[in-house]
Formats: sequence, structure tokens, C-alpha cells
Amino acid sequence: MNTPSSSDLAIDVRGLVKRFGDKTAVDGVDIQMPSGQVWGFLGPNGSGKTTTIRMICGLLEPTQGEGRALGYDILSESAAIKRLTGYMTQKFSFWGDLTIRENLEFVARLYELEHLSDGVDRTLETLGLQDRQHQLAGALSGGWKQRLALGAVTMHQPRLLLLDEPTAGVDPQARRDFWDEIHRLSSDGLTVLVSTHYMDEAERCDRIVYLAYGKLITEGRVSDVIAESGLITFKGVGDDVRPLAAYLEAQPGVEHAAYFGAALHVSGRDRAALEKAIETVDASAARWEEVEPGLEDAFIALMSRTGGDLRVH
Repeated sequence: MNTPSSSDLAIDVRGLVKRFGDKTAVDGVDIQMPSGQVWGFLGPNGSGKTTTIRMICGLLEPTQGEGRALGYDILSESAAIKRLTGYMTQKFSFWGDLTIRENLEFVARLYELEHLSDGVDRTLETLGLQDRQHQLAGALSGGWKQRLALGAVTMHQPRLLLLDEPTAGVDPQARRDFWDEIHRLSSDGLTVLVSTHYMDEAERCDRIVYLAYGKLITEGRVSDVIAESGLITFKGVGDDVRPLAAYLEAQPGVEHAAYFGAALHVSGRDRAALEKAIETVDASAARWEEVEPGLEDAFIALMSRTGGDLRVH
């Protein structure tokens, strides 16, 4: 595969470090992200995802490191990066006592957009908000608040979109609709970096980046990350499978045992040891079959190896 040149990269940062007092939140992170792609940013709580995002878009100055975003230096040209970036925070940060339309009009004035009314109308139509435009933002459900926030951070037509756990607390249909819109924006040339805890969302990204304790642990396509984990996974089903997890996790060769619906996934990298562990289980308690490990298996294994605590959904 050809390595993108620096001119093809929306994000090209190297050796990013951020310290707060004696705590190192980000420790030597490199990211080279081509324009027009959607990347997923994953990792345990406190792994440095949000801090890294804020350094990339110029909201936070790195303690060490260098790089460029959208062709601008993150250290000396952060104002230019901010103007060309949409940043959607996890917490809804718009005005609950204003209507949807009033919120968008206010944001349009902040961006000093020309033809303000036309721009607001276009945003309302694109995100299906016309019929709700006179509702107070504070009275909206999580999914509609999410649409309003996405409209507000994209109405100035940014080239880079940074999303910090944007679908936390919204229903599955709203999440699907949101991701359909993200991919529509990406197909129009927008570069998107999204922090998420949802494995199904990560699988919709072109590539994923996994951080733990401020360090970049792995990066690549979903299929590559799974393959590089080296995991072998067996699925156990049966009426008495649930109590087996703690027992199996204590056996040599078992890196993790986790529930997937009504089944138990048992994974490790030593096939002989893994099979021996499974053979110690009474045949009446579970029926076993080998399955392809999924992204969730790979990340649970990464958690175990790094001591992380990723909330998997």
C-alpha cells in the first residue's frame, strides 16, 4: 500500500505529549490520517483520546510534539485550524432555552456566515430538522439534540470534523441515522475522527486507533487489528454456560472470557492451552465451536494486556 504524502494528510502529528502537572495524559502519539476518511478513536476511559483531539484542533497546546492539521501548524497556526474544524463534544453544549433555529442562527453569526438565513435553512433541511425548528433545544430527546449539534458544527462547511463520543446516550436508530450522515459528509470530502466506545461504530470506520494510558497501542483497518491480535476464540453455548467465565479465565492459556449475548467467548493465543482449558469443562455445561474473533474480542484482549477498562457495548 502506498504511504500518503504529507499533502494528502488531513492530520499529520508526531510525538504528541501532554502533561498536567506530574500526570502524563498523552505520551508520544503519532497520527497520519489521510483526507476524506473516517477514523475511530478507541480506548479506556482516561486513555487520552479527548486530550489528543483537543491538541489536534488547536484547543490545547502540546507539552511536546509537532505536526499539522489541514496543512496548518498545530503550534503556530491553531486559529486557522479552528476555523476549518467542526468539534462536537460529548456533552450537549448548545442553548436549551433557544429553539433549534435560534441556536443555528446564533452559531451562524459566530462563524460570520454570509446568507445566514439560507445557510440555516439548508442545515435544517439536510438533517431533517425543519418540522422541529421552533422547538426549544432543551426539550429535545438525545437523538434530536445530537442532530442539532451536528448541524451546528458543520454549517460552516469545515474540512475536518472531530467527534467526542457523539452517540453516548442515544437510541440505536438515532445512532444509525447519525452514522449514515457521517458517511454522507465523508463522501463529500470531509475528514472525520470520532471517539467512541461502541464496537459496531468502530467497525464502520475506515481505520481505528486504540489508545491506552496515553500511548497509541495499535492502529489499522478493523480486519488487520483483529488479525494482529493473534487470538483464537471458542464460543460456548448452553444453559449452564454463564457461571463458567470466572473459572475459565483462571485457566492457563485463557486471556479472557466474556459474554456475547447468551454465549460465552473464550479467547487466547495458545491453541493447545486454550483447548485444554475448554476440555476441563463438563460437556453437559456447554457446547463449544471455534469462531472468528471479532473486534470486541480483540479489544478485550488489548484491555487485559494494558490493564485498561474499556466499556464495551
